[in-house]
Amino acid sequence: MKKVLVETSARHIHLSREAVDVLFGEGYQLTNKKELSQPGQYACAEKLTVVGPKGSLKASILGPTRNASQVEISLTDARSIGVAAPIRESGDIKGSGACKLVNPETGAELELSEGVIAAKRHIHLTPEAAEEMGVSDKEIVSVKIESERTAILGDVVVRVSPSFAPAMHIDTDEANAACAFGEIYGEIVK
Repeated sequence: MKKVLVETSARHIHLSREAVDVLFGEGYQLTNKKELSQPGQYACAEKLTVVGPKGSLKASILGPTRNASQVEISLTDARSIGVAAPIRESGDIKGSGACKLVNPETGAELELSEGVIAAKRHIHLTPEAAEEMGVSDKEIVSVKIESERTAILGDVVVRVSPSFAPAMHIDTDEANAACAFGEIYGEIVK
């Protein structure tokens, strides 16, 4: 059986070092509040407000810093604040949506001319897990999630790296549609 843990990735922000300096002050270090399932990734205590033309929402920051700032929101979130959020793999932000980030504590602001995406559903696998499941890096698969509202999610990209822990990531819209709550597993179907 080709089963993988399914996790809901709620709205969040990845910041560059330069963005942290603008929003929190030169040399500021983000506070690790909670380790995440992917090794080396953590939720920060700090939050930001994401502002679009029609509204705003609060979002958590995930660390560590990245090469470029990126805001990952659901399509429902994007519509509610009036921003474009193309469905993309993490890091693929060229020509993506724009927004303003605001530190609610200090009022510091940063305009992002691009960087807002709805994350493409994906599976993180180690090379060993990928081999065991018969899939390869960048392969597109479908995943069946059995729940009160069983669903088969297509167009799922497999991402393979020795630094990953096996898990599928879907956003809150997808989790709600499939009733994917609590500890739930998906089966890779091709």
